Amino acid sequence: MKINRPWRRRGEADFAKPTLQGLIFRYILLVFVMVITVGPFIWQLSTSLKGPFEDIYMFPPNLIPAEPTLENYAEVTRTIPVVSYAWHSLLVALATVVTNVIFATAAGYALAQMQFKGKAILMILILSTLLLPGEVTLTSQYLTVKSMGLANTLVGVFLPGAITAINVLLMTTAAAAVPQSILDAAAIDGASVMQRIRHILWPNVKGMASVVALMSFIQAWDDFLWPLVVLSDPEKYTLTVGMEYLKSTMSNNPRVVAAGTMIALMPIILLFVSTQKQFFRGVEAGGVKG
Repeated sequence: MKINRPWRRRGEADFAKPTLQGLIFRYILLVFVMVITVGPFIWQLSTSLKGPFEDIYMFPPNLIPAEPTLENYAEVTRTIPVVSYAWHSLLVALATVVTNVIFATAAGYALAQMQFKGKAILMILILSTLLLPGEVTLTSQYLTVKSMGLANTLVGVFLPGAITAINVLLMTTAAAAVPQSILDAAAIDGASVMQRIRHILWPNVKGMASVVALMSFIQAWDDFLWPLVVLSDPEKYTLTVGMEYLKSTMSNNPRVVAAGTMIALMPIILLFVSTQKQFFRGVEAGGVKG
């Protein structure tokens, strides 16, 4: 059956089909975004593979090394214990992911589905923490961690990020999309709070939980200032702090610094590439339900 298109006046634009000028502008904008986002990564990767006699500051830059070499990466491993630092970062990141997913889910359920006194005040306090830069609370956090005897430990690095306000708000939004009637029916049938969270809430919010997990991992892996403040023993450094030590030690060799940057960045890229489907599904589900 042929369906006639809606009647349109002569000369009226068809917004479903871009014009030639609009199409050109889209591609120019896309190329511009690619250059400013992917360009520095490509330049760093190219620099890390160049030999000592290649000019890395020439313009326009030569992104394809004339004689590619992995010697810069080998020099990184000889200068700092990369595997040990990466292991420390991994431990902190995994612990951060676990605690954020568990605690943010529980807090999201409480804020979205439970009624209690002071709920509005608690939400205001959580939102207010998002307005403060992390540097404002740095001193108080350090004094707290030090008073607990956790200074210069990986637990002290992990503890302040065990749960963050933004993750609580994300899980609260996802939990609010679950019908209250279903949870009430489960409560009438004798289901405990934990059973309601596990069997009813979790299947509906696990998409957003994957977003929380990925964001928490990236934040913990890339954190530099807080581990630098807490850790004083070089043997306990995380990878980002170790890269800063590498930068200060090898400041006269930007090729080695670029190789260290790629070593620190590559796990994040591989993680995002392998989990991007779950990430975008979680974002889409949260956007549709919210």
